[in-house]
Amino acid sequence: KHYIYTYISQEERIKEIGTRMAIGAKKMDIVVQFLSEAVLISVSGGFIGIFFGVVMAKLIEQIAGIMTIVSFFSVFIAFGVSAAVGVVFGYSPAKRASEKDPIESLRYE
Repeated sequence: KHYIYTYISQEERIKEIGTRMAIGAKKMDIVVQFLSEAVLISVSGGFIGIFFGVVMAKLIEQIAGIMTIVSFFSVFIAFGVSAAVGVVFGYSPAKRASEKDPIESLRYE
């Protein structure tokens, strides 16, 4: 799902990519931009997921009376997986965006 969002984001912003490359942005600048956006989205999702996970664990403990344990290790692993997904699935669209021809990108409708 995240890969599809990043790919659609890149496709919708072809003119922006072309303009940036036409005024001197390097391929690495484009890769860094898309990759940082993908990681930011993934990390934000990781924080939101951790927050809701802890809140739900506390609610289950209070409402159902079932003891829940949220360990630092499980939170660390969940957050690491979230960030890794952002990097892995953000790199391919970022690389593809950086390889676009600026002239073709500016002509794109």
